[in-house]
Amino acid sequence: MTIMDQFVLRRDGLVPKGVAATCSGDRCGGTAAVWKVKLEGRPDLTVHDTRWENGERDLVLYQPAVVPEMPAPLANLHNRRRAGVQETDAGSGELRIMGWVAVPGDRPTVKKTFTTAGFAEVCGLDALRELTSRPGVELDTAFVLADPVRVDLDEPQDTVAVQHALFFPEEDERSPVVFFLLSRVVPTLRHIGWLPKPVLRMPVRL
Repeated sequence: MTIMDQFVLRRDGLVPKGVAATCSGDRCGGTAAVWKVKLEGRPDLTVHDTRWENGERDLVLYQPAVVPEMPAPLANLHNRRRAGVQETDAGSGELRIMGWVAVPGDRPTVKKTFTTAGFAEVCGLDALRELTSRPGVELDTAFVLADPVRVDLDEPQDTVAVQHALFFPEEDERSPVVFFLLSRVVPTLRHIGWLPKPVLRMPVRL
């Protein structure tokens, strides 16, 4: 799968994970699905989508034993800012990954709330539209709000900052990895000049 015609994502098997702390702080082993990210003329990057033995699941930019030479903001993103994957309701078959953005820097921080226009500007409007065109995949507010906010990538609102999340079917293994890349990795790749900055294309009103 080519994303934004700028990098290629491919599945690269499974690897066992030793005992480590999960997002909740529990310590257990697990198994990671390995995804390779290929950028022309750059070192490959690796994402681990780990299913832990306690039932948790998360994604992270994996740090190999030998890290190729790369700018500090990207090198320091390895093994940081994991993204958890959770079931929306027990037995629903629908999963959710939060749209928190890793803000580039020597020590990446996380920004949780954006207007939909702001979120699309950071992650790439065209890429989000391509992702949410997949069956059963939807970008929405992460939680049910007392005053609902409409998340529409055809007319992204630029008034209310909310927490966004991607909702997708349980059997869809690729969508959460793409969303993780768009929100946790791509902003840093743009920051260091490995990818161009996105152009936010707002709809033309007739």
